Amino acid sequence: MARTTGSRAEITGPLIRRHALRLFARHGYAAVSMRQIAAAVGVQAGALYTYTPDKQALLADLLRQHMELLLGAWQDRPDDPPLARLERFVRFHIDYSLDHPDEVFLSYMELRNLDPRHHAEIAILRHRYEDALEGILRAGQAAGQMALPDTRLAAMALIAMLTGVTNWYREGGRLDRARVADVYWSLARGAVGAAP
Repeated sequence: MARTTGSRAEITGPLIRRHALRLFARHGYAAVSMRQIAAAVGVQAGALYTYTPDKQALLADLLRQHMELLLGAWQDRPDDPPLARLERFVRFHIDYSLDHPDEVFLSYMELRNLDPRHHAEIAILRHRYEDALEGILRAGQAAGQMALPDTRLAAMALIAMLTGVTNWYREGGRLDRARVADVYWSLARGAVGAAP
């Protein structure tokens, strides 16, 4: 299959990432071949290696990009009260996850397919995000606004709960995004032992 007429590097590279993301999210990393990605993009399979060394590097690039964008989008306000910071985190995570469901799915389901070097790199980025939430929980505990036996475990549990929204939420369903965020905030508040 020849390269699509008029395709250029600045267009083809992002197309490869977009189609790989979609295919990995729909079928799983292990089930998708470089040939399938090339066919979706409209280039020969060999052309992919101009943009990525291999499928493993492509997966790592997608996970890295997701975490860097997530970390760049999250803005804490450390001077605000801990409960306000937690509410902001909950609502941010819900919105970001619903806006990027394939990226979120890949980040949680395909991390296991990274080789040790790439896994360690992505784990550092994930820990930065988890640390941001744990910092809020520690502040809430220090202020006497939250009661938690283990802030690290609580941070991990909250992120898992919030991320789960991508598994069931559908636009146009029974609950709109605002209501979903309200309910999740109520659940998160209870989970950290904060008074209603």
